[in-house]
Amino acid sequence: MRDRRFVAVHRGGSLKKEWHCQLIKWASDCAGHVLNLSGETIDGRLISALNVAEEWRQGEASVGDARNASLGAIAVANESSNKTAIAVARAVGHAVATAHMVDHSLAAAWYALKAVKNSDKSTEVERKWQDKQLPPEIRELVLSARKSRKI
Repeated sequence: MRDRRFVAVHRGGSLKKEWHCQLIKWASDCAGHVLNLSGETIDGRLISALNVAEEWRQGEASVGDARNASLGAIAVANESSNKTAIAVARAVGHAVATAHMVDHSLAAAWYALKAVKNSDKSTEVERKWQDKQLPPEIRELVLSARKSRKI
């Protein structure tokens, strides 16, 4: 069941465009923060996807562009056998997919935490870092959604 608070105004929900943009930035920051865990060489499709997310945020890319970039990131995940690299790629895919459906932002953060866990690093430290990146306007929304989803 979707959290209705994450439905954008243009889709009949109450989430303002400004918050949508803040959530895609936060999701991209979460994914970008763990990008180095994917290995020595970062697949260009992941970097490109994060760039498209930023372009969408600035009004310079379409939702279709974001969708295609997300599919590219998911392809990276599907081509890998490394659990950490898979989680990183999925974090990136969900971050850029936030342009389409805002609640993908939560999945981006969750997969980033999964990547950290798979690399035997502290998820508690990473979660605190993620929480510090939240703008005040969306902080309560994200924290309450994480709590209700047990993320």
